[in-house]
Amino acid sequence: MIQQTLDRLLPLASAADVWVITNEFLDDLIAEQLPEVPRENILSEPCARNTAPACALAAFLLERTEPNTVIGIFPSDHVVKDQARFEDVIRAGVTLAASGDKIVVLGVPPTRAETGYGYIELGALVEGAAGVPVRRVKRFTEKPDQALAEEFVASKNYSWNGGIFLWSARTLASAIREHCSAMASLLEKIAAAYGGADFEHVFADMYPKCENISIDYAVLEPRSAKGEMGSEIYCLPADFAWNDIGSWAALDEHRAGGVPEQAAWVNVCDGASELPVEIDAHGNYVYAPGKAVVLLGVSNLVVVETADALLITTRERSQDVGKVVAELKARGRDDLI
Repeated sequence: MIQQTLDRLLPLASAADVWVITNEFLDDLIAEQLPEVPRENILSEPCARNTAPACALAAFLLERTEPNTVIGIFPSDHVVKDQARFEDVIRAGVTLAASGDKIVVLGVPPTRAETGYGYIELGALVEGAAGVPVRRVKRFTEKPDQALAEEFVASKNYSWNGGIFLWSARTLASAIREHCSAMASLLEKIAAAYGGADFEHVFADMYPKCENISIDYAVLEPRSAKGEMGSEIYCLPADFAWNDIGSWAALDEHRAGGVPEQAAWVNVCDGASELPVEIDAHGNYVYAPGKAVVLLGVSNLVVVETADALLITTRERSQDVGKVVAELKARGRDDLI
């Protein structure tokens, strides 16, 4: 998927301008998978600190030499089926982000009352370009409960926050200074050391002191508090057949053809040794490599078997696997994570 992420960006930017923020467990593997990306552009975090420090680090590094450069944030677990539309939307977003102190977010048209995504309340329509409409943003709401998510979807005035953002290096660095001043001073020191002999030491010393916080909470929510006309946050539609393979339910929907209604009916059995037996069963996702699978009288289940563990949940609760991770950590079972 990270190869696919790079491939869809290459018509828009050079591989030399791509940066990857990862960790020590994956950096060498990513370098093998993305040979086009300069090795020095693959940075390994000393420790995990969520998306705000990772995004902001890129901004502080580039601000020193190219402050007007537009930075795009692209998570590597996305699926995009309409490449041409993706390119049109990103080009329009880059033009908008380059026109001033503006933050551009891509909003995914919601297909269900999903509680695992943040939501963007859309404001006034402003002039778009190249057939890409632009809306001002009223506010962000992170991961609402089921009732609120249903209310948002029914209103038809909300989009999912897809996690794709565009802003100039100066805009993001300035926003971090405004809303996360302690983090800003740490990242400025790291950026100042980049390219020098003591960079790894400074990076390892300063980065773990950064707050563990998402870019949504660190920048987007406080910035949106300035109001629709004052925040300078704009939303472009991510209407390019997007999916976030961040949960088993999302993978199920993707494997079932990308249509939520179809995923609710079709059974998907990944890795099964033969065609599954299905009797009065629908909307199930099963990952059981090398096994014969029988589904009898069950619906909307997610069953995932690995060598040392078995997960059984519902499609609706598959976003809650983070709670399982927290419980396993509490029990000292890091071997299962």
